[in-house]
Amino acid sequence: MNPSHDLQGLKKKAKETFLYALSALLLGIAIGAIDAVFGRVLLFITDFRSAHVVVLLPFLPLAGLGIVWLYRHFNETAAKGMTLVMEAGQGKRESIPLALIPLVMAGTWITHLFGGSAGREGVAVQIGATLSHAFARRFHFPDNGRILLIAGMAAGFGGLFQTPFAAVFFAMEVVVSGSMAYSALLPAAIASFAASATSHALGLEKFSVLLSQTLSLTDTKTVTYLILFGILFGLTGRLFAVLLQKVKQFMGNVLENPYKRIGFVSIPLAVFLFLMWNGRYCGLGTNLIAQAFSGGELYTFDWILKLLFTVLTLSIGFQGGEVTPLFSIGASLGFVLGSLAGLPPMVCAALGYAAVFGSATNTLLAPVLIGMEVFGVENGLAFFAVCLVAFLVNGNRCIYTAQKRSFW
Repeated sequence: MNPSHDLQGLKKKAKETFLYALSALLLGIAIGAIDAVFGRVLLFITDFRSAHVVVLLPFLPLAGLGIVWLYRHFNETAAKGMTLVMEAGQGKRESIPLALIPLVMAGTWITHLFGGSAGREGVAVQIGATLSHAFARRFHFPDNGRILLIAGMAAGFGGLFQTPFAAVFFAMEVVVSGSMAYSALLPAAIASFAASATSHALGLEKFSVLLSQTLSLTDTKTVTYLILFGILFGLTGRLFAVLLQKVKQFMGNVLENPYKRIGFVSIPLAVFLFLMWNGRYCGLGTNLIAQAFSGGELYTFDWILKLLFTVLTLSIGFQGGEVTPLFSIGASLGFVLGSLAGLPPMVCAALGYAAVFGSATNTLLAPVLIGMEVFGVENGLAFFAVCLVAFLVNGNRCIYTAQKRSFW
């Protein structure tokens, strides 16, 4: 053993840790600022569309054609979205085109303005991953910037939803299911918290609900219902992931031309979105979430219609994420199940909110943490139990088809 070599090794490690921490902080601030702009514009668009849905929804097919033209004209590779992020995180891809950032932001804004059923988290994660990966390559970080890419993903998620703990573990869990890169833990935490604080300071509000009731896990009947709910939430997330993959494949085979695919299919899509209560299932699904946690009117079929409309919207080429619709699907289903079982509907809606997201993304810790960060820690054990069952029922399915599996 050479003490001088050990000291040099410690100095090198300390310098490397400092550089990662500083880089994560700077990236977190930058990504949080972009998240704030993206998120606030999207909220304005959502309110504007809700007020003028009758006028805007008929133009959904033209909006779809515009999105396809943007990608084909400026950078067609960027249309792969989360697949690029996953491949870069797994070392299968050297770079992610920077053009992805403006294209995915514009495409998502257009999708939501004209009534498509889609989310937003995929955009934020892609923005964070693309920016951090480019930064790592520019300054020659080792391991092709994988650590900073995970930190960027955490910053994107954390900045948009302001759930930094969930964001850290989502980024670490989702790239390779069953394996977490703990070397990215510190940079991911710094980037996530920095992004969350920055977006909040710039006026992007966090969604949170204070639940007044808690579930007792000492009651056999309650535990039995939670296990049943976990199974149903897991199957729902699995259904979403499987349908999304199959419908994308089917649409790609039947209508190979992306202009025809989005142009033709979005015509009946727009018609049915309009017929279903003047756009009840358009956009993020935050209207359904609000109904679930305000004691408003929810239908027993809200969750499945939102699921089908979101799958179809994303399968034909519209842009946006899946997570916020998954939140709305889970909350709607959970509210209905809780009402039927005689359990507090809002608590059950919260459990569905977290567990369906976890099942569809094939993650376990992230949904438990997001449940506690959004709804409080009082039902923490219930969140863990339901999300665990949902994760096991999921069968290793994932909305991100490029996710790598290290087990099962």
